[in-house]
Amino acid sequence: MELGRRKFLRVTAGAATLTAVPRFASAQVYPTRPVRWIVAVAPGGGNDIFARLMGQWLSERLGQPFIVENRPGGGNNIGTEAVVKAPPDGYTLLLASSNNASNAALYDNLSFNFVRDIAPVAGIALTTLVMVVNPSVPAKDIPEFVAYAKANPGKVNMASAGAGGIGHLAGALFKMMAGVNLFHVPYRGNGPALTALLGGEVDVLFPSLASSIEYIKTGKLRGLAVTSALRSDTIPDLASVGEFIPGYEISTWYGVGAPKGTPAEVIDKLNREINAGLADPKLKARFADLGDVPMPMTPGEFGKFIADETEKLGKVVKFAGIKVE
Repeated sequence: MELGRRKFLRVTAGAATLTAVPRFASAQVYPTRPVRWIVAVAPGGGNDIFARLMGQWLSERLGQPFIVENRPGGGNNIGTEAVVKAPPDGYTLLLASSNNASNAALYDNLSFNFVRDIAPVAGIALTTLVMVVNPSVPAKDIPEFVAYAKANPGKVNMASAGAGGIGHLAGALFKMMAGVNLFHVPYRGNGPALTALLGGEVDVLFPSLASSIEYIKTGKLRGLAVTSALRSDTIPDLASVGEFIPGYEISTWYGVGAPKGTPAEVIDKLNREINAGLADPKLKARFADLGDVPMPMTPGEFGKFIADETEKLGKVVKFAGIKVE
């Protein structure tokens, strides 16, 4: 009886070891095939820029393509839901952003809970927005724009990358705190909104500095102010909105998420490589050129950051009285 028992224990222990080997081995060699990185907005915005920059870094470091797939629509919710429903194996990632945090307050009937259903992987960057106008708008700074808007109530068109997005929140907060009436025109992404502004279809936009800085430098758009509390080192001559409207401040951020249940070994590997990229001098210089601050974090730190941002932006949504149908 004792001999049989020992043999049974040896067999079951061996089976357990064999079962554990494939998962450990797969985590060590991940990725073995291309990784799909979903960006839930149209091409041309800050989200898209950072996914492609970091995607190239990860492709070079991990030896497999990180393919950016733009899935716009539904205020970021269509692309996010696609990641929530994807297999939790590390081969589908989400370019997470502040829009995901604000959506929790904007939409009552989402089929997912962002904080609960997306596993935090790593932060990428914190970035300011910038208030830009078409050069045809006769305003060179915030006081002149406020005066122009008050002289033309409801006739100044304010574009956004989508109803309820961070750019819309920035504009709504500006409208409330400056006491002006701007007509909101939502587009399906920051790229289309910038195109509309460049073409003179709309008058003003609050895009990320990363997506608009070249247009400002070349004079195709006129920057009025950044939305961060302080001026940006990248474009220090541009004032902050708060210098004219005390208390005004709003920024955006980007990071990486994965479906809930993605193996911790895979998340940790991605986190290490992303943080290595954020420390790389060449990539850091590129971020600085775009006016962004690298945001290295552990998965746990990024998870807490997301929860805090969800609470903070929820208050902005309520304060500005934004409703999304």
